[in-house]
Formats: sequence, structure tokens, C-alpha cells
Amino acid sequence: MTQEDAPARGKVSPDAPMPDAKVPAGMPRHRITGVFSSQAIAKVGTGTTSRKTIQKAYWYAEEKEPDADGNVVVMVRPLNKNNVPSGQAEAIPKGDFLERFNPELEFYQKEVFPRMKELDTTLKRAEEQRAQGALYSAQFEYQSALTVDEENVRANFGLGLTYMERGETTKAGDIFERVVTLDAAFSPEHKHLFNEFGINLRKSKLLDQAVEYYERALKITDNDENLYYNIARAYFERGDRDDCLTNLRKALEMRPGFEEAQKFLAYVEKQAERE
Repeated sequence: MTQEDAPARGKVSPDAPMPDAKVPAGMPRHRITGVFSSQAIAKVGTGTTSRKTIQKAYWYAEEKEPDADGNVVVMVRPLNKNNVPSGQAEAIPKGDFLERFNPELEFYQKEVFPRMKELDTTLKRAEEQRAQGALYSAQFEYQSALTVDEENVRANFGLGLTYMERGETTKAGDIFERVVTLDAAFSPEHKHLFNEFGINLRKSKLLDQAVEYYERALKITDNDENLYYNIARAYFERGDRDDCLTNLRKALEMRPGFEEAQKFLAYVEKQAERE
């Protein structure tokens, strides 16, 4: 019997004037995006030698669409030592953002944008090489991307998938240890890679890692029946039938008409009856 894996269920630009907080309805406006800086006062030294210094930090910011209640947040990520956005994004209410952050147009244009473009080009080249089966070339490109941003989700996923496709499960397991700690890896924008990685962990017989991977995902979002279905498959192949049944039933509680889960549940229950 085979079952199909289920997919998991996520400009003011710096050179444009800051929008007024009360833009008339229907009037077009740009959303915030680009590099901004924040400042903090820090105390250096002790006693009579102590002094205050201003520490400046740079961030990449993207304004999101208003939610159902009209609230607007700006997602900010720090720039790493290579001047590219890296790490988990933090949501800041737009009003707070406008008070605390200042645009850095020249720095963005001269330093950050070229590095971001170069990184994206490297990742696209890696993904094209992997799609064509040129796995060693893909590995080289992914590793080049990781020297610029070691937390880059696309590069980590891609390198892990490359190792799995080459049958190098030990190296794939090492990448898994990194990916599973990255909250951004489980965000909606990376859904396609997230699904492919989890499915390939199972197909590569890295069953313990597949279970841990889906458990990590369920800690971030437990309202996706497909995650319960996919972890059930990993449990089944690992020989944990009770855990498989528990998660299949959770998937069906969330979506009673989930046909693949219904068929899989019937198969596992029938198998249990025969033993």
C-alpha cells in the first residue's frame, strides 16, 4: 500500500516619503521596505571611567498587509556581518517602528542590496543545479550561500536535500540538526521546501529525524491536519503504530473528509486486527 504525502498548510521604500498615519481610504501608498537603523545608549566602563556610547544597529524591514482588525506590523531582521538580513524576523507595530527606526537609503543601495542580490543569484544557481541532477555543483553553490548567511533557510534546506539525494544520510542528519532549530524554516514562505525536506527525511529512512522534525513543526503550528498525517506516516514506518493511529485521528478530527487519512487509518486498523 502507498499513500501520498500531504503538503503542509504562510513599499514605503527607503527613498519614498514616510506615509502619514491617516492616509485617506482609497489613496495608494507605498509599504515600508528596506534598511533601517536603530540606536541604543550603552554604558561602557565602571566607576569614574564609565561613559555612555551610542550603539547603532542595522535592520532589514518589510511592512506586512493589515490584519483583519486593520493592525499593521513591520517585520525586521538584523543584518549579519556580511550585511545581509539573517535570522528570525521580529514583528513590530508600525507606530512603534516609525518612532524607533530611521531609514538608511545609501547604506541599503551601496552595501545591502548588492549582497542580497548576489546571495539570491547563488541560491537560484544552486536550485537549478539540483533540479538538473548536478548535485556536487549544487552542494558548492549552497555552501557558498551559507558562508554569507549560515542561517539561510533556502540554503540549509537545499544542502540537506542535496545530501539526501546523494544518499549521504550522515551529512543530511547534520543539516537536519541545524534546520530543526530555525523557526523561520517552518514559516509559510518556505512551505514548499519545508514539505520536501520532511518527506525526504522519511524516504531516506531518517525516521527518528522525520518524527522530530514534524514534532518541531507542530510546536509552531498545531492547526494543520497535513502535519498530523505526515508525522503519522513517519511513525508508521518507524513501527510506532499507536502513535500513527493517534495522529491520523487528530488529522481527521480537523478535517473529517481527509480522504488520504481515511484510507490510511482503515489500512492501519485492519493490519492491527489481523495481528
